[in-house]
Amino acid sequence: MTKSLFIGGAWTSGSGSRRGNVINPATGQEIGSVAFAETADLDAALRAAETGFRVWRKATAYERYRILAKAADLVRERSEAIAQAITREQGKPLAESRLEAGGAADIIDWFAEEGRRAYGRVIPSRLPGVRQAVLAEPVGPVAAFSPWNFPCAQLVRKIAAALAAGCSIIAKAPEETPSSAIELVRCFEEAGVPGGALNLVFGVPAEISSYLIPSPVIRKISFTGSVAVGRSLSALAGQHLKRTTMELGGHAPFIVCDDVDVDAVSRLGAGIKFRNAGQICTSPTRFLVDGKLKSRFTETFAALAENLVVGDGAAEGTQMGPLAHARRIDALDGLIRDAAEKGARVVTGGRRISNEGYFYAPTVLADVPKSARIMNEEPFGPVAVINGFDTLDDAVTEANRLPYGLGAYAFASSTAKAARLGDEVESGMISINHFGFAAPETPFGGIKDSGHGAEGGSEGLQAYLAMKFVSQVGA
Repeated sequence: MTKSLFIGGAWTSGSGSRRGNVINPATGQEIGSVAFAETADLDAALRAAETGFRVWRKATAYERYRILAKAADLVRERSEAIAQAITREQGKPLAESRLEAGGAADIIDWFAEEGRRAYGRVIPSRLPGVRQAVLAEPVGPVAAFSPWNFPCAQLVRKIAAALAAGCSIIAKAPEETPSSAIELVRCFEEAGVPGGALNLVFGVPAEISSYLIPSPVIRKISFTGSVAVGRSLSALAGQHLKRTTMELGGHAPFIVCDDVDVDAVSRLGAGIKFRNAGQICTSPTRFLVDGKLKSRFTETFAALAENLVVGDGAAEGTQMGPLAHARRIDALDGLIRDAAEKGARVVTGGRRISNEGYFYAPTVLADVPKSARIMNEEPFGPVAVINGFDTLDDAVTEANRLPYGLGAYAFASSTAKAARLGDEVESGMISINHFGFAAPETPFGGIKDSGHGAEGGSEGLQAYLAMKFVSQVGA
C-alpha cells in the first residue's frame, strides 16, 4: 500500500514518511503498512474538496446516479477481494465479510437512486405573481471519519450519501483496516467520480480531525465511533458551527418476555451477540429475561456460546474470529474481573483462548449487579450479561437506565407487550421479534449519548442537503 492516499483524483504516498502498521488479528503479525497524511496532504485534500465540490455539485442528479450505479457494479465485481481484505485486517469470519462487501454495493445503489429523488417543494403564495419554492442543495464539502469494525460498510454509507447529494468528501478511513477502503475508493474513481469530489486519507485520528473540522472549507462532519471521541468532535464542530452526524456507542438491551419460544430466541440472541466477536455498536449486551425463563435461556445461550467455532476468520467453518486489537483483550479481562468481584457468575468463557492472535472465548455472565462496570460501559466484545426481571416495568426501567440510546431488541408474542416496548424503550432503533437493523433503505442512528442524525434511508441523504427558500416575482 505504497500509494494509499487519494487526493485530487490521484493516488499518493503522501508528503511525509510516517506510516501505520497493519496487523492480522488472527496471528498478531504485521502484514503491511499504510501512509499517514501530513498537514501538507490535508491542505491538498481541502483544496481538492473545494474544487471538486464546485464541479460535482453542477452534475445533474441523473449524472451522479449513473456514476454511482457504475461504482456499485464495480464493488460487486470485486466483492470477494474486498471481503478477503476485511477478514485479513479486521478478523471477522469470511462469511460476514462477504455480506459486508456485497452490502456495500446495495448501499451505493440505494443512495444513487435516492439522489434522483431529492425533491424540494412549491409553496402556494399569499400574493399573486409570486412563486415560492424550496430547493434541496448539497451542503458542501464533508469530513467523514469511519471506524475499523465495519471498514467497508460504515465508510460507504458516508461516501455514497455525500456524493449522491452532490457534496465532495474527505474520508478519513481506519488505519488499522485500510485495504478494503482503498479498494472501495478505487471503484468510485474508476466509475468516473471527478477528481477532488472524493478524497481518502489515513493517519493519526486526533491530528486529522483537529485540522479538518475547523477548516472553513468543511461544511459538515460525519463521525462513527466512541461516545468519548464523539463528544470531543461535536464540541469542536460546535465551535465552528458545522453540521454533524454522530453515530456513537451503545449498550443495547435485549428484552425477553415470558410468552416466547425461549430456545429460538436464545439462538437468535447468541447469533446477534457474537457476530463480529461482539464488536458492533448495536450488539446486545444486557439480556433482560423474564424470571420464569431466565434459567432455561441462560443454559441454552451458554451452550451455544461454548459450541461456537472460534478461529481465523479465513478458515472454513469459523463462526467467530479474533478481536481486532490486543488492547481489547485487556479491556474485556478488566470488565469481567470487576463483574466477578462484585458477585456476578461467570457461566462460561471469561478468558483469552490462544497466545497467538487476539482470540477471546465467547463469554456469558449471569446475575450481574448494576454497580458492575460492564452494566454501565460498552464492552465491545463477545460478552453477554443475562439478568432476570419480574415485571415489564422493571425491564423497561433497566433498558432506559443508561445514557446510551442506539439500538434495542425486544421479544414478545403479545402484540400489546410488543407495542408497549416499541413505544417505551428509549433508543434510536428497536428491533422486535427479529434482527432488523442496517438495511440501506432504513435509518441507522441513535439518541441520547449514542449520538444524533441517521445514516441510511432517506434521512441519510437529507443529512447532506441544505434547504434553500426562493421567493420570486415575475418570470
